[in-house]
Amino acid sequence: MMKFPGQLVFGLDIGTRSIVGTVGYRTGERFHVISQSIREHETRAMLDGQIHDIHKVGATIKEVKLHLEEKVGRKLKDVCIAAAGRVLRTITTHVEQEFPGDKEIDGEDIYALDSRGVEKAYEEFLETNDTEIKFYCVGYSVVRYYMNHYPISNLEGHKAGTIGADIIATFLPDDVVDGLYKAVGLAGLEVVNLTLEPIAAIQAAIPEMYRMLNIALVDVGAGTSDISITKDGSIVAYGMIPIAGDALTEVIAKHCLVDFKTAEKIKRAAGEEESIEYKDILGLTQTISREKIAEVARPVIQDMTKRVADKIKELNGDKSVSAVFVVGGGGRLQGYTESLAEELDIQKERVAVRGEEVMQQIAFYEEDARKDSLMVTPIGICLSFYEQSNNFIFVYFNDQRVKLYDNNKLAVVDAAMQAEFTNDGLFPKRGKALNYFVNGKPRITRGMLGEAAIIRVNGQEADIYTPIHANDHVRVIESTAGEPAALDINQLPEYGAVMPVEVNEQKVELPKFAMVNGHLQSGYYGIQENDSIEFLNYYTVRQIAEFMDVIINQDMNIYVNNKLADMDTIVYENFAIIWTMEELQLSDRDIYGSGAPDTYANLPDDDGSYMKSEPKKEENPFAAEQAAIHAGELAGSTGSTAGISFDKTAVPAENTDFSGDTSALGATDSSEATAAQESAASSETAVSSEQTGIPMAIQVMVNGAPIRLEGKTSYIFVDVFDYINFDLSVPQGSGIATELNGKNAQYMEPIHSGDVIKIYWKD
Repeated sequence: MMKFPGQLVFGLDIGTRSIVGTVGYRTGERFHVISQSIREHETRAMLDGQIHDIHKVGATIKEVKLHLEEKVGRKLKDVCIAAAGRVLRTITTHVEQEFPGDKEIDGEDIYALDSRGVEKAYEEFLETNDTEIKFYCVGYSVVRYYMNHYPISNLEGHKAGTIGADIIATFLPDDVVDGLYKAVGLAGLEVVNLTLEPIAAIQAAIPEMYRMLNIALVDVGAGTSDISITKDGSIVAYGMIPIAGDALTEVIAKHCLVDFKTAEKIKRAAGEEESIEYKDILGLTQTISREKIAEVARPVIQDMTKRVADKIKELNGDKSVSAVFVVGGGGRLQGYTESLAEELDIQKERVAVRGEEVMQQIAFYEEDARKDSLMVTPIGICLSFYEQSNNFIFVYFNDQRVKLYDNNKLAVVDAAMQAEFTNDGLFPKRGKALNYFVNGKPRITRGMLGEAAIIRVNGQEADIYTPIHANDHVRVIESTAGEPAALDINQLPEYGAVMPVEVNEQKVELPKFAMVNGHLQSGYYGIQENDSIEFLNYYTVRQIAEFMDVIINQDMNIYVNNKLADMDTIVYENFAIIWTMEELQLSDRDIYGSGAPDTYANLPDDDGSYMKSEPKKEENPFAAEQAAIHAGELAGSTGSTAGISFDKTAVPAENTDFSGDTSALGATDSSEATAAQESAASSETAVSSEQTGIPMAIQVMVNGAPIRLEGKTSYIFVDVFDYINFDLSVPQGSGIATELNGKNAQYMEPIHSGDVIKIYWKD
């Protein structure tokens, strides 16, 4: 095996007419070409830089590889390639990186800046890509670096707080890139660097010392003419037109009546011989002069050079360049450089075919090595390996080979996305959720989580954030879904909430019932999709007795909040209940409240006192169902109310103004008892008025003066403004202050008789 002082680099120029392989290494600023190999396609397996027959191209690449392996004495596995600029897209962007303080810039900082620029360009490209075609970044160039916002040619070693870069990135369709990778793979090679043909050509044809000048490089191949522009020390633009040497070959084939392969030989011979002899398709020997070939090709050359010149001007800000270097086989045809100079309106001497003249830093091992314009791009492909790292890597995701843009931060999740693996397949999936309503508000219970995806990278356990590298094997077993949500009534937080009441001066906590879709259900009921669940906030006296396992004698007197009641009377939380054989000594106010409620007949007796009648029964349509549930859920009750307690906090009852304060029942001072009873009676009247719809009047104190409100069944704070003279049109302070019984009040807050209200302007 031959030994070389540097790492061998294998560059492959996969052209439309031929494939050129170059092997060499670099020491210092000099690149050494060890060996070259050229094979032409037997058929037109490639057109306009696009591979049409992957297997035939792959077979030709393999021939080149084997020939070079034989010459250099070692196996070749890694290869650098370049893509033609077919359907080329470019994005120019600016990126910056700030540091906490002045930092000495090293190579890693510059690489990170370049990578961020390429990522940003790719994101901007995706926003403007209005096609369904997938594009990939196949190369980039730094137009200019910045240090603390000032241009600089090289950042390394300088101290800066901010660095920046103008970057031009190039993008090609996936099918162009993918075809190249597949053909190379068929030859047993792996791509370690991919660049664009004009980028590669400029590496060899225009050294950095010349890039201060405004120069165009035109690589005239067989299917495409690739263009790049330099100015102010940088490569500032790339472009392509899909016409090149094959167009000339086709017109010669038609004129000479020969096949494409013979026409290609005639075209090449015209560059060296005055007269060319050939056989046409009829087998007749013919002769054509060099001048005649130039005459036949002139219209095509003029069309081609005009399109190239227009593209150069477009890329150069709608103006011509100072000079043009022409490389590639297609540019050697007689008349090409002269026509291009004419179209650009520059001296013809400033448009020249470049070959050996631009290879001053290239050393050749082989004596018969080719040093013409055809070899500029293949050598440039090798040089590109040293200029920038590979833009793509390949990994295997569940045995599928996927291509990833290498930003040095790739993880399993990136490969999964590129392979279009479902996102749900990476994360544990929940079972079907359960949707229902509790007290009118929507609620959802999520299903159970399933098993997470099983991920392995190269056989080792991993997760979605595990880093991946070129040729890694990633295997993912999709995550599973969990069980669907299931929930019983007794699992709701509201279940077990209690409603406190006082029975014969003992506190009793009653569990609240659940009504599902209009039917009472036990705590063991399994909630179904879209069920409507309500927790009732009342009991009847009968249900309370059943809960306590108490038998009430029919001769007993029943009192609810000091008013005569019966077994079907509705009881809300904090109500006071008494059942006794004794008849309480209640005043008319105790019995009827402060008004004439419609629960009593309110008819005067002969002696002028009110005659007591049967209380009206509030209907409870669920009484039978509640009793049935109590019988099932509360079986085994001891009948004693002592020690009855629940951990759940009672939810305040709705649609009631009762305070629930029963301290007046045990008050020793008669005035206090009377005041408490009047308050309860007033509240009871308010409830009755709202239920019956009969208007009532209340009296409140507003800013120290009594105000009477009337005409409504209930009142809120804002109603007061209808009865006082408070000018709101002319502000007399920073805002209006409102108080109700010494506390801040809301305009929609309910008010009752005896409330003390203050309304005034804030300072």
